[in-house]
Amino acid sequence: MSETATRIIVVERTMPHPPEKIWRALTSAPLIAEWLMQNDFQPVVGRRFNFRATPIPNMWNGVTDCEVLEIEAPRRLVYSWNASGEEAADGLKSTVTWTITPVDGGAHVRMEHSGFRPQDEGGRQAMGGGWPRIVEGLERVAGGL
Repeated sequence: MSETATRIIVVERTMPHPPEKIWRALTSAPLIAEWLMQNDFQPVVGRRFNFRATPIPNMWNGVTDCEVLEIEAPRRLVYSWNASGEEAADGLKSTVTWTITPVDGGAHVRMEHSGFRPQDEGGRQAMGGGWPRIVEGLERVAGGL
């Protein structure tokens, strides 16, 4: 892989819920807190927000800086996902894209986390293991609506 090449994480899942329920779980701050992290998200293009969780010493300060980049309700949501604090200068600067496609009996959900550089490989591997569980949590929350 070249020094400028980036890698992605993709998780896809067909859920037995209408796209509108999944969209609600993706764009309501209290619901996002149930399946991802505490946040101050608002579904407005240009809105800056943070995800907050327990810090991981010497690795992550517990805050992820984000900005809503695109919204196409109830089909597509894109936001930046960036390191915060001391890690921000050369830290992870990436993008999360959610795509919801209606299918018979529910919706196909695709989460793509892109922009991992070679120096981000440890984070990509760690997050690659976490995203499938996170998407399962999204499905659980959407199912409860």
